[in-house]
Amino acid sequence: MIKPLQDRVVIEPKEAETKTAAGLYIPDTAKEKPQQGTVVAAGPGKKDEPMEVKVGDDVLYGKYAGTEVTVGDKKYLIVKQSDILAII
Repeated sequence: MIKPLQDRVVIEPKEAETKTAAGLYIPDTAKEKPQQGTVVAAGPGKKDEPMEVKVGDDVLYGKYAGTEVTVGDKKYLIVKQSDILAII
């Protein structure tokens, strides 16, 4: 498992939608990168900046935030706490 340092957070992104609300299928070339996910690990925070998110929180993050990593067959995103826009 990944153990993030300082104010970094490991997020498991939600899958991109494959179908619209009207029932139309979205091709792979037109899918948008998901901006929502679940926190699976969080660092201890910085001395002057405590962590506000915890494991299990569903969060929204910036479109181009973080670094994508693959562990086994799962994809994760490592972001700084400041890149997280909201807890859902």
